[in-house]
Amino acid sequence: MECMKEVFPVILYILLCILVICLIVLVIRAIKTLNKVNVMVEDVNTKVNKLNGVFNIIDSTADAVSLVGDKVVNFFSSGISSIFHRKKGGKKDA
Repeated sequence: MECMKEVFPVILYILLCILVICLIVLVIRAIKTLNKVNVMVEDVNTKVNKLNGVFNIIDSTADAVSLVGDKVVNFFSSGISSIFHRKKGGKKDA
């Protein structure tokens, strides 16, 4: 029993040292991996910022096409509604 009281703490301390060393190695590898990911994210961010001008042009063009389409639809719908209002108005006057 006396032997166990002396041997178990030594075994636990050795295992604890191994665990701490393994954790330090894992943390260092995680830091290296995060640095690589950070470089990749910065590269992607730079490329996206270069494309923002193209997307702004596409957005402006889509807005202009939508505005023209709205005006054409409004013109035709007002023309058709004026035709129907004339027919109803003609029957009331007669």
